[in-house]
Amino acid sequence: MNKFSRILPLFFLIIVSCNAQNKELTDFIPKGYVAFQKYFGDLNKDGQDDCVLIIKRTDKNNVVINRFEEKIDRNRRGIIVLLKNGDGYQLADKNYDCFSSENEDGGVYFPPNLRIIIQRGNLIVHYDHGRYGFWKYTFRFQNSNFKLIEYHSESYNNLIINKTTNINFLTKKKLIKENTNEDAEGNDEIFKETWNNIEIKNLIKLSGIKDFDELDMHIY
Repeated sequence: MNKFSRILPLFFLIIVSCNAQNKELTDFIPKGYVAFQKYFGDLNKDGQDDCVLIIKRTDKNNVVINRFEEKIDRNRRGIIVLLKNGDGYQLADKNYDCFSSENEDGGVYFPPNLRIIIQRGNLIVHYDHGRYGFWKYTFRFQNSNFKLIEYHSESYNNLIINKTTNINFLTKKKLIKENTNEDAEGNDEIFKETWNNIEIKNLIKLSGIKDFDELDMHIY
């Protein structure tokens, strides 16, 4: 084997590695989807801004007429988590169809607003239901996957907190706080605290959630 033959494979590996690291955001969006929202923040505490893409299907069959005679897009949404790597990105996790459309029929209520929060290295899937409250799922990157480590919800009545629920899947503890002050006007709630242990063998993976709307936290 001559000197050129020995150098060529190494040169090829360097080129492939560089191309893998220099992928742009749009390179990760699968066919039949478009970028719906983008969020940036440090998810692995390396000082670089990583990216969370919310993507949306483009199936024309899911563009329908609702009960108000309006044309709306009921295509589902998904998530792609990308870690910054030099000048480009690398795939950390994905789930293409885990979120319902932003145009789902909420009945007498508006559908909750979905947003992503990146905080202290955690990825938070946050649902805001206005004056009715909110709930959120906190994921952390562990062993090559984003896994659910905490759930938190708060329910309101005219901006008065009725109940909060917090489940910590790492400590396997659940805390429920219920307001016992029926005359509360805001910031004067009196809470009764109830602690329970939960049973869970394996942390829930972001990639394994079929539908966030059906992710039942009442079983814990």
